[in-house]
Formats: sequence, structure tokens, C-alpha cells
Amino acid sequence: MNAEQLAQSRVLIVGDVMLDRYWFGAVDRISPEAPVPVVRVQRDEDRVGGAANVALNAAVLGAQATLMSVVGADEPGRKLATLLVDTPIRNAMRQDPTLKTTVKLRVVSRQQQLLRLDFEHKPDHEVLAAMLERYEQELDFHDVVLLSDYGKGGLEHLEQMMNLARTRGKTILVDPKGRDYSRYAGATLITPNRAELAQVVGDWSSEEELTAKAQGLRRKLSLKALLLTRSEEGMSLYTEAGELHIPTEAKEVYDVSGAGDTVIATAAVMLGAGFPMEDAVRTANRAAGIVVGKLGTASVTPRELWGTT
Repeated sequence: MNAEQLAQSRVLIVGDVMLDRYWFGAVDRISPEAPVPVVRVQRDEDRVGGAANVALNAAVLGAQATLMSVVGADEPGRKLATLLVDTPIRNAMRQDPTLKTTVKLRVVSRQQQLLRLDFEHKPDHEVLAAMLERYEQELDFHDVVLLSDYGKGGLEHLEQMMNLARTRGKTILVDPKGRDYSRYAGATLITPNRAELAQVVGDWSSEEELTAKAQGLRRKLSLKALLLTRSEEGMSLYTEAGELHIPTEAKEVYDVSGAGDTVIATAAVMLGAGFPMEDAVRTANRAAGIVVGKLGTASVTPRELWGTT
């Protein structure tokens, strides 16, 4: 893989940004107050999460990655800004004093997650509307738009964003959430997992039924492609040409958190560099197989993917 090719990929990532906070410790006893383990916290670590982790994955692969979002002017928001300074990501985030930054706090012992605490607050729609003008400006400098929807309110104006991107002929990738996928109509690629797809089309009892439901949704939404991530079953790509099933390449699975971020980011970088959809998806599958062998939200380097720098 040529680094110059990947460097030509210009990806604008928009969506819900959060701070992933980890507390690592040892469990030596059960609490006398309740039947729960006592964790003696020995160290802590903060990482960029949500759409910021998607952007990090794209940037680490060598793409020109710009991150757009709104976070709070609070301690987690300031921490995110500090963390982004040490990455290749071009930071177009705004801080707003009326917001509280989303934080996911994970308590980990011996490589196992014991507990996750979520601190979240949906932003006001008018705060998000202020992003649209900057978003429209940024579109001119990017070939691929990646909309990372975590259902935290950061994409309340998603339909306007998609319309603006479509009218400029941009490649649009969406990591979807919720039951209403109509707002993703006209996207180039959406990447639901099994549970997310079942929420929209219902359960299936065979591959034939799954194919019919996935292709039916793809046609209904006028999507170029639908990529279903299936955990240990790998991935399935549905396009007008048919179906492509790709088995998982994961050798060891420590943590699946952030794997979806890696999949959509890798696909976006590859498409932005001019590679065909099938090549982009096969590479994304390989990247997912690597990242689930790492603890917590993580990224994959070109050396890990292709043995190159």
C-alpha cells in the first residue's frame, strides 16, 4: 500500500464526540457493604472516543482527517482538546459553555471491563445549528463525509448535512443509530451491526431472509451499499451487484469497543483514496480483526495492516 495514496484521502468526520476514561486496578476482595468487587485503582487513562476515535483511526492510516463536533467547555471537553493536540487530526471542534461533554468511564481489572458509567447530556438544537455554516465551508476541502451517529444529539441536523454533501457529489458514510433510517437516505454506505439492523428490519432466521431484508432496506433508502458488521461472523456487504460475505480475521478478541469506529474509518480512507468498495470493505475487515485484539478504543497503523510505514 502506497502512503501517498492514503494521504490523498480527505475525510470530514462529523458527529458525537466523547471522552473515554479508564480506571485500571486490582480486585482482591469483595465489599463488606454489598456483594460487589472492590477495585483498588492503580492508574487512569483518557482517550478520545466516539467520532473523535473515528477521526483518530482515519488520521493514523494517513488520511487528512478533520473532526467537527461541539463539546462542553468543561474539564472533559478541555481534556479532549488536549488529547487531540497530540494526534494528526485537524480539530474543528467547538466548545460551548452550555453543554456537558459526554464521558464514558470504564473500570478495568486484569484486562476485563467490570463496569461502565456514562455521563451524557443532549445538546440544544440551536447550539448545533451553529455548526452548519462551518460544515458547509469544510465540505469544499474534503472528498468523503463520515457521519458518526452515537445518538447523543450531535447530528440533529443530519438531513441538512447529507443534502449539502450530496449536492456537492461527496461520498457519504454513516454509522447509524436508532430505528429511523430514513434520514440516512441517499448515503453511499451505512454500517449497522446486527442488533442495529434488526431494530430496523426485524429479526431473521436464515441468510436468505437476511439478504432480502438488507437489500430491501438498501433499495428503499437508495444506498449504494450496506455493510453489516457481524462480530464473529465477519461482515456482509450488500450492493446492487449482490452480496459479499467476508469471514472475520480476528485471532484474539480482548475488547470489541471501538471496532465499529475502525471499520467505518478504514472504509472511508480507502474510498477517499480511490479504491473500489470491495477493496475498502476487505481492508476494513482486516483492520477490525486487529483492533479487537487491543484493550479499549484503539486504532490500526498502516504497518499493522500492510507491513509498511
